[in-house]
Amino acid sequence: MFVRVTTDTGLTGVGESGAWGHLEASAKAVETFKRYLIGRDPLRIEHHSQFMYRSSHFRGAAVMGAISAIDIALWDIAGKHFNAPCYQLLGGRCIDRARVYYHVIYSSHEELVEGCRRAKGMGFTAVGHLSPFVPESFDMTHSMMMRDAADRVGEYREAVGDNVDLCIEVHRELHPAQAIVLGNLIERYRPMFIEDPVPPDDIDAMARVASHINVPIATGERLLSIQEFEMLLRREAAEYVRPDVCTVGGLTGAKKIAAIAEACYVGVVPHNPLSRVSTAACLQLAACIPNFVILEYPRYETMPVKDLVKTDLRLEDGYLEIPDAPGIGAELNDDALERFPYKPRTPQTMLRKDGSIVDCYVAPSFFGEDEERGRIPRRQR
Repeated sequence: MFVRVTTDTGLTGVGESGAWGHLEASAKAVETFKRYLIGRDPLRIEHHSQFMYRSSHFRGAAVMGAISAIDIALWDIAGKHFNAPCYQLLGGRCIDRARVYYHVIYSSHEELVEGCRRAKGMGFTAVGHLSPFVPESFDMTHSMMMRDAADRVGEYREAVGDNVDLCIEVHRELHPAQAIVLGNLIERYRPMFIEDPVPPDDIDAMARVASHINVPIATGERLLSIQEFEMLLRREAAEYVRPDVCTVGGLTGAKKIAAIAEACYVGVVPHNPLSRVSTAACLQLAACIPNFVILEYPRYETMPVKDLVKTDLRLEDGYLEIPDAPGIGAELNDDALERFPYKPRTPQTMLRKDGSIVDCYVAPSFFGEDEERGRIPRRQR
């Protein structure tokens, strides 16, 4: 979901909302904030961020997605006004290029293993979105589930050797006791981190897992405010934070979260599964913070929406060059709306054999002909 802000001087800015399946609600929130923003000075970014966030007692993902999209668009305008990339306005460049990890898209474990090999062949030094589970895992006994998950991580390591880092993605699928067992089993494969081993709703549960394993935890994509990240870090629940620039209040909120993490010697791995607008905004953040570690990089070359924007990013040897264009460095194509019309998303989840819900991400290919019902996985038909 994109937001375009125009000014009376002819400058325009673009931003993106990361509210995921609640984009309709996020769009409505943008309409509400628009009634405040029209006629205001677009360069008062911090003031507008505070106004939108504090003008109501009610917040949440849809509201924060709207604030984030607007904030990114205002920074884009500011960069164009001052004829400078956003990172220059945020303190200047700390790095010349940003290391990225290849985001493997999969419908089977075999595709994940092959994706690891392909990423190494393309020059990437890290690969992510590597789940150790398949749909059948959640109906297995505890012993088989953990054994097979650890073996799969071992296969990822064998596929790439030691010159490629593994970013293990658990998608909040486990309870703390299970996550502790898994973390200890995969430690020998030296993953860079394990992401969201348990649901992030209970920070104390995440901290309990962190205190019992030696694999670094990365989390934060579902957190929305600087206060939530401060609580996460105060409890020593993560070694890497994953703020989503399109959800935590845009560049304004993400820069503050990075500063909190810096004070705790914690690295920043921005959550970035969206479009090239999100990637452009993430690169502006990565450039100007001293504790940036690595950036999630979606497989745009396989996506038709790669033509959403006018300019491309330069990728070489697993690094993205930091764009020097004014603003965030991304412009939507004029015909983007016509070429890529809005399509509503249908809620999906995965069920166990007993009908109970698994709290996880499900690749669309895991679903069969009843996908539109959003609840019957292929393996249950």
